[in-house]
Parts: sequence; structure tokens; C-alpha cells
Amino acid sequence: MISFILALIALILGYILYGKFVEHVFKPDDRITPAVAKADGVDYIVLPNWKIFMIQFLNIAGTGPIFGAIMGAWYGPYAYLWIVLGCVFAGSVHDYFIGMLSVRHNGAGLPELVGDYLGGTTKKVMLVFSVLLLMMVGVVFVYSPAIILKDFGGTEMLWIILIFIYYIIATTLPIDKIIGKIYPLFAFALLFMAMALMIGLFIKWPTIPELWQSPATMNLNNPADMLGEGTFKHVNPVFPCMFITIACGAISGFHATQSPLMARCLKNERYGRHIFYGAMIAEGIVALIWASVSMYFFYYGGWREVVDAQSVQAFINQLDAENPKTLIQSFSAPAVVKLVCENWLGIIGGILAVLGVVAAPITSGDTAFRSARLIVAEFLHLEQRSIPKRLYICIPMFLGAIALLAWQMSNPNGFNVIWQYFGWANQTLAVFALWAVTVYLTRQKKTFIITLIPALFMTTVCTTFIFVSNQAMGLGTIGYALGAVCLVIAGVWFFRWYRKEVKMDGVR
Repeated sequence: MISFILALIALILGYILYGKFVEHVFKPDDRITPAVAKADGVDYIVLPNWKIFMIQFLNIAGTGPIFGAIMGAWYGPYAYLWIVLGCVFAGSVHDYFIGMLSVRHNGAGLPELVGDYLGGTTKKVMLVFSVLLLMMVGVVFVYSPAIILKDFGGTEMLWIILIFIYYIIATTLPIDKIIGKIYPLFAFALLFMAMALMIGLFIKWPTIPELWQSPATMNLNNPADMLGEGTFKHVNPVFPCMFITIACGAISGFHATQSPLMARCLKNERYGRHIFYGAMIAEGIVALIWASVSMYFFYYGGWREVVDAQSVQAFINQLDAENPKTLIQSFSAPAVVKLVCENWLGIIGGILAVLGVVAAPITSGDTAFRSARLIVAEFLHLEQRSIPKRLYICIPMFLGAIALLAWQMSNPNGFNVIWQYFGWANQTLAVFALWAVTVYLTRQKKTFIITLIPALFMTTVCTTFIFVSNQAMGLGTIGYALGAVCLVIAGVWFFRWYRKEVKMDGVR
């Protein structure tokens, strides 16, 4: 587990060293924050720092660092590099600056921030883009928990209705009434599950793939084809697909819609690094743990340890069939969570597994709808102190979400379609956020390179994905060339704009 340990140390050092540098670039001070200046008892309200951290962690995490890391583990230890480098140099920086810019802009949401730095037209695009993304998050995180909860009693439709009722209540009530009370508990459960699994890793000390190994020696399954890695990578090449698959554990645009929620509850700017940068590092650690567990599960026969003997034999027997299922096809991310937690952690693990794959997505869904409400309210300049004005936004929004959910349920491949578009839209949102922060740093004569490089990289990832992915244009090799062209265009565009800014400063 040498690569895992090195990656874990790198994340911790990243928080201590690079996080401090990023804070130094921003220069937080003791000015009055929106939580104090605009206190309304609903969305702008001072909360204790530990509670803000726990809510922020659960808001941005949900099942993202679990499911994304499990699917990312199919790429082997390359996942370690992306989790560490992405988290330290892109995701945490992204979350910190969006959170702190929201504090400096009176609690403004992402579209307002993007509009201030990238222009009014981009602001309108971001408004529609953000609300649609948040509605997709809510819809995706209604359906998947309902599928699991029906095993405990009731029907799928009953659970969907109950979850939606909870969403309506949580979206309209003041943030300290439900979210402020139950989120820290769920966040603790998610962190406890990750720490317990890490202890399990150190006790078992399994042999797992290392970064310096050749790909041919990583897969110890016999026959090797049972993993299904080759087929998977053929359809989903490492670049750019791994960078879309592992989102929340490295960088995620969804976080840019969530950080302003906590920016409205922060009493002092100086706590920003611990909350925004720190919560992202914590999420990276969770992703790292699950990636390691999953690499053992898929590559080194760990699945045999947690699956009953009858099921193991049934899987091996079907390998002789005409179209046999591979390990990647047979074990979904929720299934891996359930099997590993129950086997490694016992009864408590089973409970935590349910929390991980049910409570976590539900809590991401309700804050997604809450963010959408505030973004629309901000655009319409509609105050949110009174319940009727909150409902003016919530009712149409939930009707739209219900229509999207109905389409998803009526379409056999509806969930996968929405999830694929959510993944790309999620990272594209991060691109807009990074460019907005880069413009801010440039105008403030600060070290803009710390967001320019991630902005250029993620621009390349998202555009290449559209050209290469079979879910989009599917252009194959030419798609990579077009992605490189987009990188050049983005770089030229920025430096031309930068020269104009420098000249204008000289004139002033």
C-alpha cells in the first residue's frame, strides 16, 4: 500500500502547505461577513465553525467521493494521481476561492460571481446551466435512494414521494432548522465509515496496484479478462473520461453552487481555509480510501473475500457463457459499498452503508434544490424572508424536477443518460468557476497562475470529452486534436485579454 500511503501524506501536506499559500494569496481579513451584515434568520445566519465544516463536507461530498472513486479505481492507481493533484491544486483551490468570493460579494451565488467577472451574457448562461444541473442532481438523488429503500418496505413510488416531501420542507425552512441539525450527524457517519475502512486497510495490509507497476502486472484475476478493464478503457479512455468519472474527490463544479450556502453562515473570513479548502481535502481522503478498497476488490481478488461462496461460483460458471459478465459489469458502486462495509465492519458497517448510499445522496439533493432557489431569487431580486416568496420559486422548480423524474423513470436508460450529462455538466461548471476566479486574481494583481493552470486543464478535459465520448460526438482520435485546439484557443484568449488589462492599468 505504498502508493496509497504516499497519496494520503500528500493530501495532508497539501492542506498544510499549499492551502496556507492559497490563503496567503487571497488575504482574508476581519471585515464584517454577510452572515452578520445581512442576517435574516433563514439563509444568512451565523453558525459554529465546526458545524459549517460538517455541513460543507456533506454538501459537497454526498456519494460523490465514494461512487466516483469506485468507478475511478477501474483505471488502476492512476486514480491516486488525479485525486491528489486534482484535490490539492484544483478542487480545494476552486472551493476556497468561490466560497471566499461569495463572502466578499455579500453572499452572492455562482451565476452572480461569474457574471461579475465573465460578463452579463455568461451570467445568464450560468443561471440556466446551474439551475438545470442542480435539478439533475436532485432528480438523480431521489431515484437512487428510493430503489434501495424499497427493500426495507413500501414501494419505490412511496419513497420517491416521501423524499420529495422532505426536499420541499428542507428547501423552504431556515438553514438551521433541519440542515443545521441533522447534517453534522450524517457527515460524522460518512467520515467514520471512511476512517473505519482505512483502519481495515492497515490491519489487512492487502497488496494493491502501485503507481510504478506496469499495467500488465496489476490485474491478478484469473483469467485476467474477468475484470473487464480492457473493454471499459476502450469505451472510456483514461483521458478524458477518468477526470470526469472522479469528480467530487478531485474537483467538482457542483461545489461552486454549495460553497456560497456556507459563505452566508461564516462569522469570520479567517476560518475560510479550514472550511472550504479543508472540507475538499477531507473529501479527497474519503475518495482515496474508497479507491484503494476498490482496487483491492477488483484487481487483487478482494471481491472473493466479501461475496458468499455460492455467488463466487455462480460468477465463475457464467464466464463460459456466450456473453459473460465481467467484474466491472457485475458489481456496481452501491453494491461494492454494501458488500465491503457489511463484511469489513459488521452490523455497524451495514448501517453505515445504508447511510452512505441513501442518506448522503438525499442530503446532497436537498441542498441542490436550496442552492437553485437562492440562485433564482438572487437573479429575480426576490427576498426570501417570507415563505410565500420562497414558494414562488420552489413550486415551479419542483414541478420541473418531477417532470424530469417522470421522463427518467419511463425511459429504460434514463438514469444513465441523466448521470452522464450530469458528470460532464458538473466539470463544465467548474471550468466557468475557475475562469471567473482567474479573472478576479488577475484584476487584483494576485498570483493568477494557481487557477489559470487548472482552468486550462479542465477546459481541455471537458471539450475533449464532448468530442471523444461515445455519449456525445464520438469522434475518436480527431477528438483529441480538437481538444488540443480548444486548449490553444483558451490560452490565446486569456493572454490577449491579459495584455489589454495590463494596458488599461497603464492608462489609469
